[in-house]
Amino acid sequence: MRGPNTRVQQVPESQRGGGPTVRIADIRFGMLTVPLKTPFKTALRTVDKIEDVVVTVETDDGHVGYGSAPATAVITGDTHASIIAAINTVIGPAISGHEIEDLNLIVGKIQSSLVNNSSAKAAVEMAIFDLFGQLHNSPLYKVLGGGTQALSTDITISLNDTEKMTEDVMAALAMGFESLKIKVGRESAVDINRIKTIYDVVANRASLRLDANQGWNPKQAVSILRTLEASGVRLELVEQPVIGSDIDGLRYVTERIQTPVMADESCFGPKEAIEIIKTRAADILNIKLMKAGGISKALMIADIAHTFGVECMMGCMLESSIGACAAAHLAASRSSVITKIDLDTPALGQSDPVTSGVGFDNAKITMSDAPGLGITRIDNLMPLEIEPRFGFSSG
Repeated sequence: MRGPNTRVQQVPESQRGGGPTVRIADIRFGMLTVPLKTPFKTALRTVDKIEDVVVTVETDDGHVGYGSAPATAVITGDTHASIIAAINTVIGPAISGHEIEDLNLIVGKIQSSLVNNSSAKAAVEMAIFDLFGQLHNSPLYKVLGGGTQALSTDITISLNDTEKMTEDVMAALAMGFESLKIKVGRESAVDINRIKTIYDVVANRASLRLDANQGWNPKQAVSILRTLEASGVRLELVEQPVIGSDIDGLRYVTERIQTPVMADESCFGPKEAIEIIKTRAADILNIKLMKAGGISKALMIADIAHTFGVECMMGCMLESSIGACAAAHLAASRSSVITKIDLDTPALGQSDPVTSGVGFDNAKITMSDAPGLGITRIDNLMPLEIEPRFGFSSG
């Protein structure tokens, strides 16, 4: 189970202790590029391809765990270079040589090794949880507590002129999607008209989720959404209508409209989740591994939300199906609180080069019993020759 062109560095016998153990032996990097079917446009950026740093964590017995992270500088502040540097120079030294069985210890070291750098932490955690599932010969969602084997995702309709967005909506309906996430921008009148047009085209064949990507100010958001509500448009939710740091503005919107409000960029980790729930700033939380810093923190958010009876969405960045696979496992394990799924990136790419234990078939996501993430093949993965900066700890 080795990745392409891998080289496993053996942990010295003196560090293995008594009895058979499986330890972290090496970390490698690659770059995975997937062209999109159509450019991905939001109020923040335009992207025409998925570009992920792929992280492979290898054990001294030859097993490989996979993780990945995209560069989302405008959201998390992370770039490809910063992700690689954080892992290679800081996170790697913190976890090398440790037993995969010591999951909580390793996760603690990943999270405490440096501040921020949430995408780098998420990529390494994916690989570690993948290896932990392999170690116990169980799919990750069962390791995390079990749950449903079937999920249903929405699909994103990128921000374009109304005619193009309508065409994309019709194509999504033909593919069987029953939830559509509509991107909107910074022009109030244009946004109102395009949403009315799309709502009429959909004609109750799918629910509409509106994503402003922080594009409005609080009063503008209330005006737009009240106008839509008064015209008879019924939205399932509106996502992040105001800038992420403006929790007061988010609450201002939530208190003044009927449409449920979901926090995305306002909710990175457990701390923000608690603040949003306590202040009733939003009705729903959007969990993303890249924002949270990995599976461990994402689980915390879900469990906090469950305690307070707050629904969550499992979302993703514009990333490969490696990350979507990990997110799907987490969502499946917490299906009682993660009631909405936004893991559409495998459907947005011209192809999916990743063969894993999760099946992505347009709106349908199915979990297999393959151990860990079940990744067996990644086509077109370009290895990156990065000089390793970490040695082995004593564990």
